[in-house]
Amino acid sequence: MDRRTTVKSILAVSAISFTSFSVFKWFDLHKKPDLNYLNSKKILIEELTEMIIPTTDTPGAKEAKVADFILLTVANCLDVKEQNGFISGLKSLEKYSVEKFNVDFIGCSTENREKILTHFQSMDIYDYSILNKVRRKILGSPFFVQLKWLTVYGYCTSKPGATKGLAYDYIPGNYAACFPLQPNQKSWATK
Repeated sequence: MDRRTTVKSILAVSAISFTSFSVFKWFDLHKKPDLNYLNSKKILIEELTEMIIPTTDTPGAKEAKVADFILLTVANCLDVKEQNGFISGLKSLEKYSVEKFNVDFIGCSTENREKILTHFQSMDIYDYSILNKVRRKILGSPFFVQLKWLTVYGYCTSKPGATKGLAYDYIPGNYAACFPLQPNQKSWATK
């Protein structure tokens, strides 16, 4: 008899803790997003995007004004769950930076910034693809995945990114369905 009641109580406690965590996470993701906080972090987003697409012989994400694109997209195009996920990702990135290096992300060296981004990239991906699918379905896309996608999309659709970062033919000639790329040729900006 004691074993049976012990098993029942363990199952009850684990079910209650799992349910309470799930309810907390659901309310956290479906609350009204703090867009004022998001807009106040424009400089942080600029630095993050510049780490993803740095300035080289082509313009970087900062020159392409990708941070403005991300702010507008998060505020106007993402649903509440993804907005809250992005904002909480920014908060946790700042918190991790202060805890790990005793300085905010903007004050970190390039090497420390790379360590922070590597940590967040590894934290957002599970070893099993089914867990990634379940997480994406329930909680939305992870912060770093959203940040990378928005950065690349914003860069490739910006004028500096499309004309200088990618190969751009304003008025294409004949349509060639299968055309080989030349050695060291940039990817096409248009399809």
